[in-house]
Amino acid sequence: MKPLAYRIRPKEFNDIIGQDHLVGPKGVITKMLEQNKIYSMILYGPAGCGKTSIASIISSLNPLSSFEFNASCDSKAKLKEIADSAKFYENTICIIDEIHRMKKDIQDFLLPFVESGTLTIIGLTTENPYRATNPAIRSRCHIYRMNEITKEDIILLLKKTIINEGFNEMTQDILEYIAVASSCEIRTALNMLEVSSMLDKEDLNLDNVKALIGKKAFLIDEKGENFYDVASAMIKSIRGSDPDAAIHYLARLLKTEDLEFITRRLLCSTYEDIGLGNPNIGPRVYAACQAALSLGLPEARLPLAYAVIDLATSPKSNSSYTAINEAISDLEELTSMEIPPHILNKELKSGKYEYKYPHDYPNGYVKQQYLPDSLKDKTYYNPKDTGSYERAIKEYMNKLKA
Repeated sequence: MKPLAYRIRPKEFNDIIGQDHLVGPKGVITKMLEQNKIYSMILYGPAGCGKTSIASIISSLNPLSSFEFNASCDSKAKLKEIADSAKFYENTICIIDEIHRMKKDIQDFLLPFVESGTLTIIGLTTENPYRATNPAIRSRCHIYRMNEITKEDIILLLKKTIINEGFNEMTQDILEYIAVASSCEIRTALNMLEVSSMLDKEDLNLDNVKALIGKKAFLIDEKGENFYDVASAMIKSIRGSDPDAAIHYLARLLKTEDLEFITRRLLCSTYEDIGLGNPNIGPRVYAACQAALSLGLPEARLPLAYAVIDLATSPKSNSSYTAINEAISDLEELTSMEIPPHILNKELKSGKYEYKYPHDYPNGYVKQQYLPDSLKDKTYYNPKDTGSYERAIKEYMNKLKA
C-alpha cells in the first residue's frame, strides 16, 4: 500500500496549505497559469512545505511536455534527451529537483535552452538559491520563497485527513504532539498520523502515540515545546549576555541530537550579535563547532558549551548586521547607482587617471568619493562602544573625517 502522504498529495492548488502568496487566488503562480504563461522559477524552502506538490500540479497541466530531472543523480545524457524532446513542443517544462546540486557542465548545457525559452525550468531546493545556486541559472529564473508551515497549518491538515480517511478521532494534544514532533513537515506529519491510526479507539492516547512514533519525536524537548522556540530562546539569551540561560537552552537543544542545526545557529549569532564587538571570537566559535561535529554526541556538548558561554559573555555589536541590511534595502529601493567614473580608474585622453591611489598619500588616506552620487552622503556603518576593538575603529574613522 502506498504511504498516506503519497496517496493524498495535492491534486490542485486549493489543496496546498500555507502558500497562498504563490498558489492562492491572487498568487503569482496562479496568475501565470490564468494567463497561460509559466516562467522559469526556483522554489525554495524547508523540506515538506509543498515545493514538489506545486511543481507536480503545474506539470499535470502539461503532461506530454513536462519532464523531471534530479540534479543530484541524473546525468547530462538525460538532460540532452529532454532538450531533444523539447523540439516537438511549444512549451516544455523541466522540473529540476535539488537544483543547487547541479554540476557545472550540466548548467552550461542547460543555459542556452533556458535563455531561448526552449525549456522552462522549475527548480526545487531547500537551500537559499542566492547562496547555493549558480548565478547564471539564478539570473534566468524568478526566485520564490516558500513559507514555513506552521503548527496550526499542520493541525488543520491532520483534522481534515482524519475525516477524509475515516481514521479514529484524535484529541487535540495528540494532534499538537504530531505537529511539533514532525517539525511542521507535511510529509512527516502525515506519516506519523498514519502510524498512529493503527491504534484501536480505546488505545488512542498521547502516551501510546509517543511510543508508536518513537525516535521521530526527536525534534521536540521532553515537555513537547517547539524546537525552534528553544533555539530562539538560546540565541536571545546569548544576545542578552545571560550565559546561564544560554547553557540551559543549549542543553535542551542537545536532546534533539541535531548538531548541524545548533552549530549553524551559533555561527549566525557570532556575526549577527557579537560581530566587531569581539572580532577574535569568530575563529574560536567556528573551531568549536567543527570540533563538535567531529566528536559527535555526547562529547560534542563540551565545545558547544564553550562556544555558548564565550558568545554570551562577549561584548556585543550588531553594527555590521545593520550596515549590510540597510545597504541591501537601498539596493531594492534606488534605481540610479552608477559607480563614480574616477573609481573605475579608466585612463583619460591626457594619459592620466582620476582615481587617487591612497597609498601615495600621507597616512595612506586621501579624501575622494567612492559611493554612487545617489548615496554619496550615506553612512551605513556606525561603530559601537561596547568593545575595545570597535572603539579603536570609531576613533580612527573620526580622525579621518577630521
